Amino acid sequence: MYILLEVLKSIFPIVAIVTIGYLLGQKSWFKASFSGDISKLIMKIALPASIFTSVVSRLTASQLAMFAEGLLISGAAVAISYLAAFLLVKACRIRPGRRGIFINAVANANTIFIGMPLNIALFGSKSMDYFLVYYVVNTISTWAFGAFLITNDPMEATETKRKKDLGEILKKIFSLPLVAFLIAISLVLLKVKVPAEILACTQYLGNLVTPLALIYIGLVLNKAGLKSLRFDRDTNLALAGKFLIAPAAMIGMLLATKHFGLFLPAAERNTLIMQSAVPALTVLPVLADDGKGDVNYATNIVALSTILFVVAAPIAMLVINAL
Repeated sequence: MYILLEVLKSIFPIVAIVTIGYLLGQKSWFKASFSGDISKLIMKIALPASIFTSVVSRLTASQLAMFAEGLLISGAAVAISYLAAFLLVKACRIRPGRRGIFINAVANANTIFIGMPLNIALFGSKSMDYFLVYYVVNTISTWAFGAFLITNDPMEATETKRKKDLGEILKKIFSLPLVAFLIAISLVLLKVKVPAEILACTQYLGNLVTPLALIYIGLVLNKAGLKSLRFDRDTNLALAGKFLIAPAAMIGMLLATKHFGLFLPAAERNTLIMQSAVPALTVLPVLADDGKGDVNYATNIVALSTILFVVAAPIAMLVINAL
């Protein structure tokens, strides 16, 4: 019961803000272009600021060195999740506009806005350092690779395939969120202290990400209608990947490395397993919009994975206690 209550507490703000966005859409508060404007503001300003602030304020060079083993195991587990998602995309013939979204839903997680508060509630403040291990891997995975898969996967109906020059490809790979992460991690490794005034500015801007992304989801749901939330084949496959494949990959890596004599502290193992089962990224619909992908599909996955986490989290906790 305690776990269920903590999960409900962690997802309540998300559901509440999405509902506000939905109601504002019903009241026609915004022009049709507003959703696109939100998308640009998040991708080009708020999200880079959020990533920069999180890395600089939460990580140190000594922490990165100390958690090398956890970073390696988490990275390998995420790589396995990517591989499994790629194979499912091919085997199940996921259509263009959904492929990048599908792969990201399986491999990457909403670590900051759901994963972090839940992790502290379940495992205590001492698990915060171990949470940062997964956060680093998830951030690199999302912005060095995952985001590129989405922005380079338009729906055939909205954008014809064309050859892209090297400059355009590099622009998609080195997105502003990734550039912000690379700058931040460089400052951390070089032990450069960022002035408090700059951090205050980036923190204010970064705090816009979650409410704006959730309002955006609400607006999309209003436009598409609540009936658009459904368990279709592609959504079911993505949810199965999120809640079965990703945690299984993490558990498999932990057991395999344990067999070879690599033991992680119990708190770190518990944290990594729980984070691997956290719902899909809140910004998936924003990324889909930026890449001319299937925004409704991305919204469907984010909404349903968040709701289903009420069931998935207690099950993940049972598995953790059994290991």
